[in-house]
Amino acid sequence: TGKVALVTGAAGFIGSHVAKHCMDLGMKVVAIDDLSGGFLSNVPEGVLFKKGDIKDAVFIESLFVEHKISFVYHLAAYAAEGLSHFVRSFNYRTNLVGSVELLNQAVKHKIECFVFTSSIAVYGSINDLSQMQNPERTLKTANPTQKAMVESTPPSPEDPYGIAKYAFEMDLRAAHELFGIDFVVFRPHNVYGPHQNMFDKYRNVVGIFINQIAHKQPMSIFGDGEQVRAFSYIDDVAPVISRGPLVPAARNEVFNVGGDIPYTVNELSAEIRSALGALDHPVANHPARLEVVVAVSNHDKIREVFQPPEPIDLKEGLKRTVEWYRSRGKFLSPVEFENVEIKEKMPQSWLRDDLSEAAVCTGSRIGEVKEEL
Repeated sequence: TGKVALVTGAAGFIGSHVAKHCMDLGMKVVAIDDLSGGFLSNVPEGVLFKKGDIKDAVFIESLFVEHKISFVYHLAAYAAEGLSHFVRSFNYRTNLVGSVELLNQAVKHKIECFVFTSSIAVYGSINDLSQMQNPERTLKTANPTQKAMVESTPPSPEDPYGIAKYAFEMDLRAAHELFGIDFVVFRPHNVYGPHQNMFDKYRNVVGIFINQIAHKQPMSIFGDGEQVRAFSYIDDVAPVISRGPLVPAARNEVFNVGGDIPYTVNELSAEIRSALGALDHPVANHPARLEVVVAVSNHDKIREVFQPPEPIDLKEGLKRTVEWYRSRGKFLSPVEFENVEIKEKMPQSWLRDDLSEAAVCTGSRIGEVKEEL
């Protein structure tokens, strides 16, 4: 297209793939990341990479002044529903205030379209690992009937991460109404694949299972393992997001995006054992957690507007993921917080002897970075 695209979170999982697909579409890509949760080895060759924080309004302004940006693809976020309860201020500063700094400049410089990657978390408690492990909580969701969630399902976020995502969705719409800026919102779910940090213990069951097998730990299955989820391979998500501003019918709309085929957690664990050649790897059965039994999204709307190719099946997606993990992913580092704002009611598996409370959580990574490849 020859257009200039600003991609935030470009050293992260989904953002790095979106940046590459934008280049494949002929865009010039300015890629930014603060490297608090991403890795330089994820950044695709050919982009102009700048390290910086989306909360830094002066830094963000300089990008818009220096480059004639047509499209913003905003993927930078700290994406852990469960942990967000314990880093509330950090969550809102990063996921909401940082987003607003981008939107301010996008409005001022009259960009053509703002693409925002939201989350399935706007629908309620689905992947909140801290709530699942807290027996004093009650489960609410916008999807009490267990049917596939559609875009018209009224959002009902419960964790600070989902609240921040939905708040910015509303702010985008408000900016559109007043200033005329166009937007496209995508709500992905359970995305996995190359560039994913398999050592993230706060989220994503695919990474958790692969990490447990790699470290010869039993796979943790809660309850009977018959919870149903649809898992989204990255190549079923990132190409569609990158096309967002190029499809006129997508402007100022919200789309669920991701996998269609539901699997139980037991089926997923069997597929991952097979992909890793560890058919006899042990499973540790734990008491049932508080969680939605069936959580899948409906994708009729995105199929009608984007006409994406058939999704990659779980077996093939896991095969590609494991190949990448063995060649590169195993060199990535665990990403944990040096401190949190509140430790009370954190799951025991997330606590560390050196984990402290702080008035201002920095979100800093602990330990040494094992990569740069």
